[in-house]
Amino acid sequence: MRTLLVVLFDAVQSLDVTGPVEVFAGAETGSPGTYRIVTASLDGAPVRTSSGLTLVPDHALAEAPPPQTLIVPGGQGPRSPDPRLVDWLREHGPHAGRLVSICTGAILLARAGLLDGRRATTHWAYCDTLARNHPEIEVDPDPIYVRDGHVATSAGVTSGIDLALALVEEDLGREAALAIARHLVVFLRRPGNQAQFSAQLAAQTARREPLREVQQWITEHPGDDLCVDTLATRARLSPRHFARAFQAETGMTPGRYVDRVRLEHARRLLEDTADGIEQISRASGYGTPEAMRRAFVKALGAAPAEYRRRFRPAATH
Repeated sequence: MRTLLVVLFDAVQSLDVTGPVEVFAGAETGSPGTYRIVTASLDGAPVRTSSGLTLVPDHALAEAPPPQTLIVPGGQGPRSPDPRLVDWLREHGPHAGRLVSICTGAILLARAGLLDGRRATTHWAYCDTLARNHPEIEVDPDPIYVRDGHVATSAGVTSGIDLALALVEEDLGREAALAIARHLVVFLRRPGNQAQFSAQLAAQTARREPLREVQQWITEHPGDDLCVDTLATRARLSPRHFARAFQAETGMTPGRYVDRVRLEHARRLLEDTADGIEQISRASGYGTPEAMRRAFVKALGAAPAEYRRRFRPAATH
């Protein structure tokens, strides 16, 4: 039996706790004796979440059993944590078989020195703060979760469910994780290196109308010729002026924006249709299956056929 210890504290984000707990509880229901889920606060006292809910822990941290997986949720609490909690994590974190943070729980791990020399992520709104305060950590603001050895960090709120499903798949296999995902009415389709935001959300909306129109055009026509010269013509600007203005107003080069839009379009077609790989590669602007394969392997670590096998909802087969 794997013991999972979830650390509780005042102003914790309730979904950071309940999301992963529901995933592991579902695994325990399907395979009794797999997980022992334990919650603990510093003194064993109930904690009040950031939304006002009260959570009652099983133990004080000093009395909690040694965990195979130690889960540190986020919320408002990590912004000014109790020093005793940081000390407890510093002492006990290194002994956990797996060390997991949800959302801003990564800030607690960082304060305890548990992310030093590692690659990690957190909620997008706090990535800059984490990187600035802890330069010894390689902070990646893009993925929904990051695995670095036995340490796993995730982005905001619902990404904790994605990470928990990945851990269950690691422990019990894909079918067990799929069964839980179906029960929770979520799709087991988001790989850890999927971006926290779509291209449209990741890029700022351009201030000038011609550039906004080009952003929309790219999204609606991923299979068209989207070279800088063509896009500049649509914006009625010179290619050099367009490229500079686009990056200045969106925070992303035109090429990077096009790449992300095309990848997202191809992913949706793989997930939601039965179209062939060659057809999808043309519709998404890659031209050839090989070009799409290279883009998928670089961005997601899986070829299109493997991506479809892993992340297409079973009901659409």
